Amino acid sequence: MSINIPRGTQDILPGEVEKWQYIENTARDVCRRFNYKEIRTPIFEHTDLFLRSVGDTTDIVQKEMYTFTDRGDRSLTLRPEGTAAVVRSFVEQKLFGLPAQPTKLYYIGPMFRYERPQAGRFRQFVQFGVEALGSKDPAIDAEVIALAMEVYQALGLKKLKLVINSLGDKDSRTAHREALIKHFSPKIEEFCGDCKSRLDKNPMRILDCKKDRDHELMKTAPSILSYLNDESRTYFEKVQSYLSDFGIEFEVDPGLVRGLDYYNHTAFEIMSNAEGFGAITTLCGGGRYNGLVEDIGGPDTPGIGFALSIERLLAALAAEGIKLPLEEKIDCYLVALGENAGDKCVSLLQQLRKAGVSGEKDYLDRKVKAQFKSADRLSARFVGVLGDDELERNVINVKDMTTGEQEEVIITDFISYIKENLS
Repeated sequence: MSINIPRGTQDILPGEVEKWQYIENTARDVCRRFNYKEIRTPIFEHTDLFLRSVGDTTDIVQKEMYTFTDRGDRSLTLRPEGTAAVVRSFVEQKLFGLPAQPTKLYYIGPMFRYERPQAGRFRQFVQFGVEALGSKDPAIDAEVIALAMEVYQALGLKKLKLVINSLGDKDSRTAHREALIKHFSPKIEEFCGDCKSRLDKNPMRILDCKKDRDHELMKTAPSILSYLNDESRTYFEKVQSYLSDFGIEFEVDPGLVRGLDYYNHTAFEIMSNAEGFGAITTLCGGGRYNGLVEDIGGPDTPGIGFALSIERLLAALAAEGIKLPLEEKIDCYLVALGENAGDKCVSLLQQLRKAGVSGEKDYLDRKVKAQFKSADRLSARFVGVLGDDELERNVINVKDMTTGEQEEVIITDFISYIKENLS
């Protein structure tokens, strides 16, 4: 009986994995320029972390988490998102005590959600995310948004749409919450079971419901922007002003609420406008989460961040027809003619690699013609041809595959010759 890959997962094979590496390297370079440092957290955490941070009224907690009990009878969960784990580490490792503040972090790694698999959406997926902890300055909200946009633009994406909203502070949300309850209560029986349970717990989650999004009350629901107090309104105006100064175009969407309970003040999404991208256009989402650090047991520390899916980023690149400038060549391929020459090529190849040169040789005892075909497939810059006759004369024939020129080189000078001509 054959064993197949689990549904909602994928094998990323050679030829494709290079795209992932290029994207990850680009994201790391952007983070370097913005002075964000990498953090790596466990793939599983105590389940209570996500119950307290993500929120027990969210789809993630109610329907999508991979949770299991270990041999110590502890409830553990494969991380469904990255922010909670980063904040847990921030608190547990006392990063708030470091002299350099705010604490600016990024992560790249797999997340897990039990969702219905579809194009660009998997049960195991990879997120790149950023968290900035310790500042209430609206300028850092704009910085985080600008960082996300810079990653996409650095990869060549042009058909992007940035949507922002303010979810307000605690007082603004309380006033909005009461208005939502009053608005939805008369017809709440017409909504799905999830919306009914959220009416009293977290009515803003109703606005994020996919089942009832076409209900007439959804279109007339009170806007959070109408309930922002002066402080929240001024904060949001500052964020918009900074984005305009950066030359970043955006739209304000009062219906943008995001899917996690910990957001307040700034919320944003970046979408793809590329033709044929699909019905789900969101590439990236994030926002401010003042209060989350306290919920996880830390001091009063504001924060803001975002996360983007590498899978959806790849889909957006494909939709715009963008090919990444991948370097898929090797520096030198060794062709051997004869047993003694073949033995010598083994040691020469090791010397090449130790000298920092990428190299390859034949391991299948193929004919010379087949070896040259292998060198072509690998786009080798140089081919070194060594036969037993050349070995006796202590020379190797080197062919430059870009010019077709061929030169006989003393074997002891071979490594330095390749290095010099590569540079």
